Amino acid sequence: MIISNVSIFMPSVLTLIGIPGLESIQRWIGIPFCAMYLIALTGNSALLAIIKHERSLHKPMYIFLALLGATDILLSTCILPKMLGIFWFHLSKISFDACLLQMWLIHSLQATESGILLAMALDRYIAICNPLRHATVFSQQLLTQIGVGVTLRSIVLTVPSIMLIKYRLKHYRTTVISHSYCEHMALVKLAVEDIRINKIYGLFVAFAILGFDIIFITLSYVRIFITVFQLPQKEARLKAFNTCIAHICVFLQFYLLAFFSFFTHRFGSHIPPYVHILFSNLYLLVPPSLNPIVYGVKTKEIRDHVIKIFSPRKVNF
Repeated sequence: MIISNVSIFMPSVLTLIGIPGLESIQRWIGIPFCAMYLIALTGNSALLAIIKHERSLHKPMYIFLALLGATDILLSTCILPKMLGIFWFHLSKISFDACLLQMWLIHSLQATESGILLAMALDRYIAICNPLRHATVFSQQLLTQIGVGVTLRSIVLTVPSIMLIKYRLKHYRTTVISHSYCEHMALVKLAVEDIRINKIYGLFVAFAILGFDIIFITLSYVRIFITVFQLPQKEARLKAFNTCIAHICVFLQFYLLAFFSFFTHRFGSHIPPYVHILFSNLYLLVPPSLNPIVYGVKTKEIRDHVIKIFSPRKVNF
């Protein structure tokens, strides 16, 4: 491949411009984004505190919820501070290695969250379809293995995509990234070299993780619904279904936003770039902020503990 003389060899610093086309109103866009971050940070921290201190919640369902909350805190934190720095203080510079680190954190945490959602679906499947074996199957050892396995899967599958950028792509047309965070394809498209391998591997990781998890989550819930509708008592059906409502809401918002962002980015060439970037930002920010609200409202045990914390205590004289 012929490398242009005006290309930049291994840039040390990159520039994130935020949301191209909306630079003049980025400071206002930062306000709802900051609100979502504060909700995500406060809500998920509260969930972690409640689950940690209430021994009655030391069960697989709530342990997975705690892992989900911790992942959401890390995911939103690795994106929002830098994004708000761009929107409010024009701190658009980022080192090349820091950009790759942010990119890896985003992809690995997304993969981890998807794996946790799969584990939560399997937990509900065993709890409803084979309740007598639930305590035996989901032992403390299995929970630890699932946590380690989900984390290792994320690391193993996402590290090569960073290595492909670091060691294959040496020359860049520009150091300006038309995005508000270090998004994979936004950076890869700046390279002069052939990027087909990077694209193919990126698609492989997306389908290997999200595709695999969606298939098994869907199969789990198909089996759950069949079992629930076969229950003879209406009260039993409602109780079983209510235990799954929160997870279904979280599952739908995570994967629907993921697919909408993916398809608009891949096939929406006629859509303005700022629409793509706004949807990709919302895909990363909405689930962490809504997850604690959904579980706080739909899960009776958590709702009761939140009410107990904020309800006035009686004072005995």
